[in-house]
Amino acid sequence: METLHPDVQDILLSEEDIRGIVARMGAEITKDYADKNPLVVAVLRGAVVFMADLMRAVDCPIGIDFMAVSSYGDGAKSSGVVRIVKDLDTKIEGRDVLIVEDILDSGLTLSYLMRMLENRGPASVEVAAFLVKDVPGNAPAVKPRYVGAHVPDEFIVGYGLDFAERYRNLSYIGILKPEVYQK
Repeated sequence: METLHPDVQDILLSEEDIRGIVARMGAEITKDYADKNPLVVAVLRGAVVFMADLMRAVDCPIGIDFMAVSSYGDGAKSSGVVRIVKDLDTKIEGRDVLIVEDILDSGLTLSYLMRMLENRGPASVEVAAFLVKDVPGNAPAVKPRYVGAHVPDEFIVGYGLDFAERYRNLSYIGILKPEVYQK
């Protein structure tokens, strides 16, 4: 059983829950890409933990690469500005691309990223989102092909997700106490 960090109010997904989600998603991706060699792209930094586990759960040839985009800074709300900090090193023309994302809320940043990649002529661009945040009255701008779990409209940390570069190393997904991010 995980020890609750003092800044976390509740655990939403335990380590065991996460392992089950990753195994299920890996099996789905293996089935869908069995005869292909997709390029799995992690959106840094939050998705790196999920990608490391997911790629081990996929049983077909894959390549990996990384992108970094900036849209949040140190705050709890998006800055509204999307900036490519690190682009792909791999050419994607004619290749199936699977973007691995840690959490999807509005989907605006991911929508921008997908359009940018689609302009490079890949065979396909799909999304595997570990978490989708359920925001009442607001459907994400992107519909992921693979979804790990849905979470409430709260500030979620752990398993790669952070607040101001903290909590990424928690082994579970938890809800950050509001007094921590509302300072």
